[in-house]
Order: sequence, then C-alpha cells, then structure tokens
Amino acid sequence: MKDGDFILIDYVGRIKETGSIFGVTNEERAKKEKVYDPRIRYGPLPVIIGAGFVFKSLENVLREMKVGEKRIVELKPEDAFGERKEELVKCVPASVFKDSVPSVGSYVSIENFRGRVLSVDGGRVKIDFNHPLAGKTLIYEIEVVKIVTEPEEKIKSIIVYFTGLEDNLIETKVNSGCAEVRIKNHLELPAALKKVIVETAFKWVEGLKEFSFVDVYNKS
Repeated sequence: MKDGDFILIDYVGRIKETGSIFGVTNEERAKKEKVYDPRIRYGPLPVIIGAGFVFKSLENVLREMKVGEKRIVELKPEDAFGERKEELVKCVPASVFKDSVPSVGSYVSIENFRGRVLSVDGGRVKIDFNHPLAGKTLIYEIEVVKIVTEPEEKIKSIIVYFTGLEDNLIETKVNSGCAEVRIKNHLELPAALKKVIVETAFKWVEGLKEFSFVDVYNKS
C-alpha cells in the first residue's frame, strides 16, 4: 500500500490487560464475541493511506499488507491514545450543569471536551477528560478487505468515515471531474462537516475539480 490508496479494513480491537473488546467492525463477529449493539453501524472501516485515518503505527502495518491478509498488531499507549494525564482530571462546580447534575459514570461535554464523571460531592463534580483508552496497550486484529478504486466509491468511503452513515444512504456520481452527492432521507450534514468531506475529497480523489451536495425532492 502507498499514500493515497483507499482501502476497507475489518478489525477487532481489544485492551491487552483485560481482553475486553472496545471496537469491532463485523456484525457477525460482534455477535460471536457477545458485544453486538443494534445501535452501531457495522461494516468495514474506510482508510486512506497517508491521511491519518488510523494511528500512524497501525497505518505503517497496513502499508505492508495485501487484500485478504490478516495480522495481529500490538500498540503501546504512546502509539495509540497516549498515556493518562492527571491534569486532565478536573473538578467543576455542579452549577455548570444547568438542567441537572450528571450521575457518576456518565459522559459530559464542557467547552467541546468530553469526559466521564468520577464523583459528585459537595457541589463539585469530578470529571476525567482523558480518553477512555488512554494508558492502555491495545491489540488489533486487522484484515484488508478491499482496495477502493472507483472515484464514486472513494467519495462514498470518505463520507462514511466522517459521518458513520450507512453507505446505502449515500449516492455519488462523478462525471468529468465533477462530483454530485445525495444523502437520502433528506439527512442534513452540518456545514463544517461538509467542508471537511469536500477538502478531503479534493486532496485524495484524483482528478476531482468540483463537488456538490444535491437535495432532491419528489412530488408526493
């Protein structure tokens, strides 16, 4: 694999110390491992080699792989989500939460930072803003499922990566370097998200000159 290659991968991610699964892309595998969640969209993860879609250490392994090949990769904390930082455990006044004080174990967002509530005591809420997998050694079982070559499928894979949408909700057409994208069910993507998608497509989809999101309405 080389920079700019679009691939689809399946993976199972485990915490080395406990063996517990934190991520899996294949629905049948999720059911087999007894971690299936009907709220999750299952399917291969789109990856553009060189675009930072996965950890650099994992991407380096993918560069050496071929379609159909499987590998087991161990990532130390510094190669994954980093070490835990005590300075990211903070106490905030309960008054910050206008509606209701969150419960222990729940996740909250403050100034665009997401953290888990550790304790609630005396009008103070203690929150851990470290990533849940910070400080953990991770084991990935990865398989390269497919190389994506068609521009329509490349654009679709970019949208799936950034939105988590089912790929059957995305229609793409590319003609003479002009791309048109329609999201079914009239799902509206935020402007900032559209901007990221478009910039990624222009950078990594060869020959692309124009990109449009199209709204289509049918008379009932």
